[in-house]
Amino acid sequence: MTTQVGQQAPDFELPASGGHPVHLSDLRGKYVIIYFYPKDMTPACTTEACDFRDRADLFKASNAVIVGISVDPVKRHVKFIEKYGLPFMLLADEDHQAAERYGVWQLKTLYGKQYMGVERSTFLVDPEGILLKEWRKVRVKDHAEDVLRYLQELLK
Repeated sequence: MTTQVGQQAPDFELPASGGHPVHLSDLRGKYVIIYFYPKDMTPACTTEACDFRDRADLFKASNAVIVGISVDPVKRHVKFIEKYGLPFMLLADEDHQAAERYGVWQLKTLYGKQYMGVERSTFLVDPEGILLKEWRKVRVKDHAEDVLRYLQELLK
């Protein structure tokens, strides 16, 4: 299954860093920025998380919530949140079911070795649950700012 802009975003149920399960449908009424990232505590993923953190108040002012998803377990997410002061939920997709539904569970190559992993991607879902925009194969530099700019332009 893959996502399609203009259609209902695939719902999911994943454990949150706070220990409770979260469904995408629980977040209706707000814009939702879902960013899939490969791994907690790695350089690019830390930069991306901190870039979203540094703009969290601006996203909130735009009626948006940020949700990070990786295949790391909840315990690792809690450490990541505490270490970097992340003011948003991180969801544990250990069996990569959400990543598969969003088409970001991909064959990757690193140092000549192939493996399955998360392709860094971001999705913007509207308050009714419709997928408005997707960013695939994200480059971290300026990405959070690009997402914020897109959302702010949409709200003008």
